Amino acid sequence: MKALFSFFLFLTISHTTLSQVKQLSPEDTPGKGKVDDLHWMVGYWAGPGLGGECEEVWMPAVDGHMVGTFRFWQDGKLVFSEFMNLVQEGESISMKLKHFSADLTGWEEKEEWTTFKLIEMTENKAWFDGLTIERKGGQLIFQVNISESGEPKIETFTYSKKSL
Repeated sequence: MKALFSFFLFLTISHTTLSQVKQLSPEDTPGKGKVDDLHWMVGYWAGPGLGGECEEVWMPAVDGHMVGTFRFWQDGKLVFSEFMNLVQEGESISMKLKHFSADLTGWEEKEEWTTFKLIEMTENKAWFDGLTIERKGGQLIFQVNISESGEPKIETFTYSKKSL
């Protein structure tokens, strides 16, 4: 009985944790939205994540593009960075990004990038396929579905707004 209870508790916790980040199935149509409506992301943000320190900078939208950068360092050493672009694609939005090692070696192939397609948006929250972004006052919270040793895991980044 105890094993059965533990199993159901695990399923409940797993479902709750994984439901924080939504998934878009191949037959689903991406959600509608405008890059300009993500103006609440603009700024310089910093906080802990991945066992180190993280920073993101988001610039205002221009011509259907909102460009951002990310960097992660641990023990005072840069581990990796990202170049991110929120792109208007018809009536929807995609976040396209490329990862770079500290020596600027790209993780993705030259013609490829990691893409998160919009599922839905509210005034201060956007759900992308595998990624949720939410603004709560002076905090910007990213929850991303990553795979660790083949197991799905939600990594949460809670940033505070900073001055440059």
